[in-house]
Amino acid sequence: MIVGCFCALALAQGPASSSEVTVYNQGFALVKEVRSFELKEGRQTVAVEDVASLIETNSVGIKSLTDPDSFEVLEQNYQYDLINTQAILNKAVGQRIKLLRVLPNGVKETVEGTLMSAPTAVVGNEQGASYTVYNGMVLKTLDGRILLNPSGEVEVSKIPDGMISKPTLLWDLVAKKAGPNNVELSYLTKGLKWDASYVLTLDGQDKSDLKGWVTMANNSGATFKDAKLKLLAGDVRRVSPALEEATFQPMRATGLGGGRPGFEQEQLFEYHLYTLERPATLKDKEIKQLSLLEGSGIKYTKKLIVDSMRDFGVYYPSEGTIGTGNLKPQVRVEFVNSKENGLGMPMPKGTVKVYQRDKSGSVQMLGEDQIDHTPRNEKVSLVVGRSFDVVAERKRLNFDRLGTNFVRETFEIVVKNRKETPEKVHVYERRYGDWNITKKNMDYTKLDANTAAFVVDLKPNEEKTILYTVETKW
Repeated sequence: MIVGCFCALALAQGPASSSEVTVYNQGFALVKEVRSFELKEGRQTVAVEDVASLIETNSVGIKSLTDPDSFEVLEQNYQYDLINTQAILNKAVGQRIKLLRVLPNGVKETVEGTLMSAPTAVVGNEQGASYTVYNGMVLKTLDGRILLNPSGEVEVSKIPDGMISKPTLLWDLVAKKAGPNNVELSYLTKGLKWDASYVLTLDGQDKSDLKGWVTMANNSGATFKDAKLKLLAGDVRRVSPALEEATFQPMRATGLGGGRPGFEQEQLFEYHLYTLERPATLKDKEIKQLSLLEGSGIKYTKKLIVDSMRDFGVYYPSEGTIGTGNLKPQVRVEFVNSKENGLGMPMPKGTVKVYQRDKSGSVQMLGEDQIDHTPRNEKVSLVVGRSFDVVAERKRLNFDRLGTNFVRETFEIVVKNRKETPEKVHVYERRYGDWNITKKNMDYTKLDANTAAFVVDLKPNEEKTILYTVETKW
């Protein structure tokens, strides 16, 4: 236990009367608050408590809403040397303290002396970094004894100068006249972030429902009560330090406050801004979920893709076996984020969990994937897993070197459907260099300079073979 006294800073102000918090994808936020000051005429010090402990001090702005010319700020300081046991003992080194301890025989003893070393200390190295080391307490008693690492309650005579109970902004300002003054305070702070997450539930046919959520995390060191909450989605650049129709309902927030307003979005510069249409309290050390968007009756398609060469990068033909063997098709679920399809709202980047109901009506998870910021009218393509009953086998049947940089190869891809329902499989063959398919048993589409796409329609329990010969120069 540490006993002492603490004197309040001059002209400390009360909590914010209103606040607005804009949270960015990159894990920081812009805070704007209205504070009421009671100023006196002339030069004075004003203290503002309850600001975020992770505030970026070079971002602080202050202006008078009562009269823009009513005062001038001469100096701004941010104090964050907070009161705690370790900090007090570190600053009390060299001072007289009292140690209250219980001896092994049960006798209580009060020892008075000079604190020679605190239990912990913050030290630095040549690279400028700091770290905490444990030294153990050293106490020199009044009778000359040296106690090493004694245990018990420590009593100090006073709190060391400069220590405060809350992070505080201090302004040295000159006011033209005395009286109340409403001031807008703005600053950037780290420790606030938001992420979007989505739940897509398939009906097993061709329709689905989508629910979007915002997950807010506040570790800034401050609580924002009844704040106007805004979320900015987009890739905002920051300088790093050296080291109508349809069923989409954007205003609905089911399960959160009985259907009170949710988020409304607007385009801002090259980003999208989402504003919660009701006040929200963001408590420090709290995670909060808010409804973002909702859509139903969304048409989707399932796509099976055999893409054996996708992960190999640039492929130079050789006698080795690359992209061969037994293959499991990738399973994708795709839909268009359009108004006609029951959506049409820009979707911030986040995780999408895909579910489907079984025959009993229970929801089962199929997989999850990440999406980037997706504008309206763009296609969303989700990788949810690998097929179980549709398989493929790829072989290279022939390899001929026709010249130093000229080869001829023949490939065989057998696609098998072991299901009781028909399936369509997309087979992508990646080719690099100057290539030309000279023989084939099935038509293909050239998707781009490096991809030939074969589409295989399979009946239940059917298998088909793709056979083609390609000549490549490089």
